[in-house]
Amino acid sequence: MHTRLLAFVFLPLFLVAGRAGAQVVPPETANVELGAMFWTPTPEITLTSDSFGGSVDFVKEFNIEDTRFREFRAVLKVGRKHKIRFSRVAVKYDESTTLANTISFEGRTFPAGTPADTNIEWNLMRIGYEWDFVARDYGFVGLVTELKYNKVTGTISNALGSATTGEQKVPVPTVGGIARGYLGKYVSFTGEFTGFSLDREEFRGKFYDFDVYAQLNLVKSLAGQVGYRSVSVDYLVDGDAGVLKLKGPYFGGVLRF
Repeated sequence: MHTRLLAFVFLPLFLVAGRAGAQVVPPETANVELGAMFWTPTPEITLTSDSFGGSVDFVKEFNIEDTRFREFRAVLKVGRKHKIRFSRVAVKYDESTTLANTISFEGRTFPAGTPADTNIEWNLMRIGYEWDFVARDYGFVGLVTELKYNKVTGTISNALGSATTGEQKVPVPTVGGIARGYLGKYVSFTGEFTGFSLDREEFRGKFYDFDVYAQLNLVKSLAGQVGYRSVSVDYLVDGDAGVLKLKGPYFGGVLRF
């Protein structure tokens, strides 16, 4: 599915870049890009505690709704074809509900029909390197290698106590591609995908990150950006497991100099 999705996104970008070659477009000359994005993803969060209890679908059990988060992005161009990339988004959900089902989590039971609270924190940071093997004034095509660093904790509590998963720190190396093309002088379209999959008996780590966006270059040093991002993580570490997915639209701005 990801392969078909990449082809669907990247092929139009290549065609746009080729047609834009005969036009006069804003060149990719900035050495630094700083971006602030506001992302409103739809969550899927299922956590499984070690040997105590089963899996808990936090979105279903606690009626977690879509929430807006801030993401910071930075790109440093160290050469015409070489870039260092960084981004960070802190995902946090705090919800209270009356449980419809009995939940067993980290050795504690939370009966149906009783009030309970949950706190989910997922800090997602990535740092990586991009090599644009095709670099033109009207766009580029490149390879991306990144380290995605995930820190996940989940807590359920009621009047009698609380249960918390161990703080799981899941560093995941990923590899993928990126392409950008221009439509006219001021509008660009970018698509990128990075991923990784490793499944062993006592360790599982899968990470897929898809991002497609358009930029409107308002002035030379400022652009508006709107896009869609999908992040999927599936891990098993020290007996604790989790399946976390975030997907949805975002908007923001990019400062270049």
